[in-house]
Amino acid sequence: MVRTRKERKAAAEIKLAQPDRSAPSDKTLLDIAQERNLFDLADQHPANRNRKSTKTADGDHDGELSTTADRVLEAFLWAVSLAMLHFTFDVLVQHQYAMEIEWPQIVTRALVALVVFYAFFYVLHPHASSPVLLPGVPLRFQEPLRQAIFFVASTVSGCYLIDISNNYGYMYIMKRSPPLGCLWIWSVIELNLSMALLSLAIATGFFFQGGYSMRL
Repeated sequence: MVRTRKERKAAAEIKLAQPDRSAPSDKTLLDIAQERNLFDLADQHPANRNRKSTKTADGDHDGELSTTADRVLEAFLWAVSLAMLHFTFDVLVQHQYAMEIEWPQIVTRALVALVVFYAFFYVLHPHASSPVLLPGVPLRFQEPLRQAIFFVASTVSGCYLIDISNNYGYMYIMKRSPPLGCLWIWSVIELNLSMALLSLAIATGFFFQGGYSMRL
């Protein structure tokens, strides 16, 4: 809409000023509500009490998973990753020996690996909902016990994989190397840095001491 000259002149004569930012001189609605304890009365209303108790009992209104659900999901994701790794190793080792790749058998073995690794991961992996690995053992020994299990698993699986890769036939290697490779990698990941380095050092010493070669 186009202003007339008279309207523009009147608007120009209006003096500009900063808004009043001082605190209100009278009581606000918030002050009145606090004086009369209206918020406390609202919290004591039966409908609000039922809503709070339901939220506390369910524990899922804040969008967080329960500890059990989180543990199941974590174990499943790790098991899927290890099963995919098993699938890859299986394909590579069959290709290594110029074998015809039998996809149904590879998929079946990967699914079996998924179930097995899920069970092992669910039991052995530390989680807030399962700090106790072995009942009867004090809590301060639970983590060292886990570390000892993974240290033995990583050392044995690594040395055994090196041994069979050099001393056994291709059929034996094709069956054993994918699960052993997955177990070795998972065990090293679960170890703390010093234990993982020690396990890898033992496997390296086993490799050089035995005069093995880098072949599958």
